[in-house]
Amino acid sequence: QVQLVESGGGLVQPGGSLRLSCTVSGTFFSTYTMGWYRQAPGKQREMVATITSGGSTNYADSVKARFTIFRDNAKNTLYLQMNSLKPEDTAVYYCNRVLLSIPIFRPWGRGTQVTVFS
Repeated sequence: QVQLVESGGGLVQPGGSLRLSCTVSGTFFSTYTMGWYRQAPGKQREMVATITSGGSTNYADSVKARFTIFRDNAKNTLYLQMNSLKPEDTAVYYCNRVLLSIPIFRPWGRGTQVTVFS
């Protein structure tokens, strides 16, 4: 069973930055398309960004030009650099493997809380 462990969240003021990390157990991380997702209170979980094994990236319109997804295959770690944070970015952030646009690993990790407040 693959384990997903997210970290790096916190409290930040609007305009601030955070870098999230996700470590993935197992030996096939480098072959996975990976993604970051988030869930705000009262809302459904949504895709934030994805990255293929070859490094191609895709972003939700709401985070384009502000967030950057990248990976370190030697460390089995996925990252999300978040800049110019807004209050609407407040959510619990999760990572997962993506297959045919669907996050497939279960269970999800515990996520990491990001709170952007004035």
